[in-house]
Amino acid sequence: MIEQLRAWVNDRDLVAELADWISRPSVSRTGEGMAEAAAHGLRLLRASGLEAREAETGGWPALIGTADGPGPHVLIYGHYDVQPPGPLELWTTPPFVPSIRDGRMYGRGTGDNKGQNLAQLLGLRALRDLTGGYPCRVTVLLDGEEEIGSPNLAAAVRQVGRPDLVIWSDGPVHDSGRACVVLGMRGILMFELRARGANRPLHSGHWGGVAPNPAWALVQLLATMRTADGVVTVAGFADDVAPLSDGQRAALTDLPVDLAGTLEAIGVTGMEPPAGLGFHERLAVPTLTVNSLSCEDSGDHRAVIPDVAVARCEARLVGGQTPAQVAEAIRRHVEKYAPDVEFVPDAAVAPSTTLPETPYTGTIVQAVEDAHGQRPLLLPSIGGSLPIAVLGDGLDVPCYGVPMANADEANHAPDENLDLDLFHRGIVTAATIQLALAAQS
Repeated sequence: MIEQLRAWVNDRDLVAELADWISRPSVSRTGEGMAEAAAHGLRLLRASGLEAREAETGGWPALIGTADGPGPHVLIYGHYDVQPPGPLELWTTPPFVPSIRDGRMYGRGTGDNKGQNLAQLLGLRALRDLTGGYPCRVTVLLDGEEEIGSPNLAAAVRQVGRPDLVIWSDGPVHDSGRACVVLGMRGILMFELRARGANRPLHSGHWGGVAPNPAWALVQLLATMRTADGVVTVAGFADDVAPLSDGQRAALTDLPVDLAGTLEAIGVTGMEPPAGLGFHERLAVPTLTVNSLSCEDSGDHRAVIPDVAVARCEARLVGGQTPAQVAEAIRRHVEKYAPDVEFVPDAAVAPSTTLPETPYTGTIVQAVEDAHGQRPLLLPSIGGSLPIAVLGDGLDVPCYGVPMANADEANHAPDENLDLDLFHRGIVTAATIQLALAAQS
């Protein structure tokens, strides 16, 4: 069947269909093109034989397509909204005018995420054309708000029923170019710490030693939150984090990395504390990061005592943590050590974890290998954050990521692009996974 699927892909101008999808702006942050893109997304769902409808969420609509089949109920998640283009002068060609150069299509949304959700839909279409139906019961859910944090995704999820598993395609294949299957991702809690001093910046000669300096207050607070050797000392921060399973540790050990070359490429000679953790293991544990430190009157160096100091921070979360629980732990810590400092929580995404021991894992890994001709890498966790926990935790089902974009896709950046060979292989992969899941059942 794989050769038939490849022939189906080769016999059709699917690149033109991709270009048509990319040419329709869908910028959820500004609303540009969203209504027309939603209408086109429904047409794409119907073109693959799915019953399609909009799901009202209170924000931009989600798109839902369904079809029956004898195998397990598979929910396929993607998103049809895209990032704003950014500075137009940094694009080689306009962001919503698809351009093909050296085997890649350039345009906003090519890799993130229209190219990948279209590959999933075309995989279903190929199965319908070649077999007359679908091997599994399928629900496709295309989020219209992923690029603004999916604030209403839970409302859409409540309208789809409980599947047996979730498959999502977003992000790139491994840096080595090998296909991968992703089992989880860290979540994130972003927050600010704001320390205030006098009601205005003051001359440091006239007021030094008299007026409180909020910058020192902030630095001293931060020093109570993590030790020099990298241990987070916020009580309750990671109390419920489960140890890595045997399958997770084995998968992490199997992942390739050129540590010396990787560190040299970013201009450093060693990794962040704590010692004793491998490169990939570090992406599967929680972290506390200071993103920036500043004073509100900063810009040039003046001899003043600042009136406001700000630390912009984030916590990366893993299974067992929730944004609300971590935010409360940090709030209590700030209240204990620096009660005059304001804790301001911001955007948050929960972590997602599916264990390698889950029954569908081997089937999906083997299907990706069959489609690519090479064993995929199994990634227990990736560093980025997607709203997969809304699906996995909300529906209580395992979630599997099957990325279909190149590692240098430049998503969110100028000249975002998608390797067209990966796009075509993604179609075959999507169909092969459906066949394998049906055979397992």
